[in-house]
Amino acid sequence: MSALPSSLRAALARPVPPGGLDSIRHVVFFMQENRSFDHYFGTLRGVRGFGDRNAVTLPDGRPVFEQSGVLPYSVRAGTGDRDLTEGDLQYVEGVDHEWDTGQRTRGDGWHDGWIAGKGPGAMVHFDRRDLPFQFELADAFTLCDAYHCSMFGPTNPNRLYHWSGTVGHEPAGRRTTANDACVEDTHPGYTHTSYPERLTAAGRTWRVYQEWDNYQCNSLDFFASFKRVARAALAHTPHRSLHSFYTSIAGLPEREREEMLAALEKGVAQLAPADLDAYRRGLSRVAPGRLAASFRADVAEGRLPQVSYIVAPEAYSEHPDPSSPAHSAGLVHEILDALASHPSVWERTALFLTFDENDGFYDHVPPPLPPEGTEDEFVDGLPIGLGYRVPMTIVSPWTAGGHVCSEVFDHTSTIRFVERWLGVAEPNISSWRRRVAGDLTSAFDFTPVARPAPTPRVPDTGTAVAVPPFRVRWRATPPAEGRLASQEPGTRPARPLPYRPEASAVLADDGLIVTMTDVGDRGSHFALYPYAGEFASPRHFDVLGAEFVTVPAGAEGYRLILTGPNGFRREFAGSRTGSAARVAVSSCGAGHRLSLTIANPGPVPLTFTLEALAYGSGRREVLVAAGDRTVLDWDTASGWYDLRLTVTEDPSFHRRVMGHLENGHAGVSG
Repeated sequence: MSALPSSLRAALARPVPPGGLDSIRHVVFFMQENRSFDHYFGTLRGVRGFGDRNAVTLPDGRPVFEQSGVLPYSVRAGTGDRDLTEGDLQYVEGVDHEWDTGQRTRGDGWHDGWIAGKGPGAMVHFDRRDLPFQFELADAFTLCDAYHCSMFGPTNPNRLYHWSGTVGHEPAGRRTTANDACVEDTHPGYTHTSYPERLTAAGRTWRVYQEWDNYQCNSLDFFASFKRVARAALAHTPHRSLHSFYTSIAGLPEREREEMLAALEKGVAQLAPADLDAYRRGLSRVAPGRLAASFRADVAEGRLPQVSYIVAPEAYSEHPDPSSPAHSAGLVHEILDALASHPSVWERTALFLTFDENDGFYDHVPPPLPPEGTEDEFVDGLPIGLGYRVPMTIVSPWTAGGHVCSEVFDHTSTIRFVERWLGVAEPNISSWRRRVAGDLTSAFDFTPVARPAPTPRVPDTGTAVAVPPFRVRWRATPPAEGRLASQEPGTRPARPLPYRPEASAVLADDGLIVTMTDVGDRGSHFALYPYAGEFASPRHFDVLGAEFVTVPAGAEGYRLILTGPNGFRREFAGSRTGSAARVAVSSCGAGHRLSLTIANPGPVPLTFTLEALAYGSGRREVLVAAGDRTVLDWDTASGWYDLRLTVTEDPSFHRRVMGHLENGHAGVSG
């Protein structure tokens, strides 16, 4: 049976409204707590999950999925000898998710420190049986499989990127890497400007939807400007923060609680008009259990603002200590039903569902990192981010159809979407993040169509997502014999991407010259992995146009892997003395055709073999005379290719070219 609200499935059957970004009237952000992409969707078909062909190799030759001998394992395999029910699987214990251990997982860029940093519990994952609602939602709308949290750290610093485009500075001047601000009564607050304040200044409408218990996930509580308003509102109470106020009244007898609430309202009534507006939009809270109802009422009565931020209470936050995926799914179900029950609102709304950080749960994709020396992107010589991938599902009439979008995003992308939509700029976002992360508009298709891809006709449960009763919070442990989970077979429609990456390498007297290019509008982020000791750790490059780097090539030769966006990969290996040492291989694509140009500057003819490793089959052999060159054309059925080039006379020579030829049109996932 379908877990989606019947109102939403009815909405999917209606025509998609025409237009572009100007068709949107409402944007809703719901940032949940602490799940990585692989932990959630590593087994989902058609995304970059456990079947990823572009997964990196660790320095010792093992696949990145094998971390200190531990492979990702399902919650069922991780129960050990415990007597657990299906419902208990929802309550798997969380993992340390602080800055220091997050940096350890990076392994100085090699992505091999997960067990040392987080422990074997980090490798546990769910599948469709555990997350039926979330998987069905991804199958019905658009999932972003290159969406990253913003930093290697916990909740608050990551949320600050979502609410303001950057992190703050602590009293000693150090950039924020921890949840220091959660000590709300004594923390002075961040002095930089939040994005909601910029929306107010621009005359745009916004509101935070939250209950008395907001699990300290409304980052506006941590800004000095909002702390001043909160303290003024609390003038007739003994409290210095709304957090301490609502925590204290939760256990009071009803009469005393009402007296305290009346004292708060007295202070609120005495606020200056601008402060009252800030309080009502950003700080006001509803009684426990009223979050979904307050949102539904605003939708029904035409009060939904242009930008809404939904902040869940602790029990529905999905944090893997007090909450569960089923709790969160139940709240999302209510939000979706509130929107879809009113077609005039649904047809003008985009809902973004994401997570603030990965909680330490494993993800196999090394994130893009800033090149050394990038301004505002390092703390104590360590890169702030991007952090690891987290799920992002975009629900709207223009993202229906079960697509995947593989453009790189992070939490600043949520602001940039509103920037693009409403024209309200956010200067806090660094130039590097603007360069490496997109604005989420590529996930949308505003082409008028009669209806999106058909959704299956399935019975309606008639109820919200069922939440299993809590019995035990349990720690996952890896099985004695691990086996990498298989990914669901099949592909899914893919959104077009802005990338046009290419790369090649040729040996010169002073080393291997690696050329990286991107002739698109955005540019590409590349990571270069050295496997023959060419340098100590992987290096990162942001390329728009062309960039050249000379890599040392020792007497034993060279072996490097270059990765880029959406499955782009180039492998370079060879020796200084082989007969193919100075061979140059370059590639370019047009439409669904990839062309490889092979130049043989050496003194002897060479026999080249090009063969498909995936995406079909085929093998081509060509003899290139000394001092000559040739071009090999390879037709791809869907734009995807994975080819290996070898030389009969020089076994040390190896080139691998893999990726997707972007042509500006929608396609299919690899």
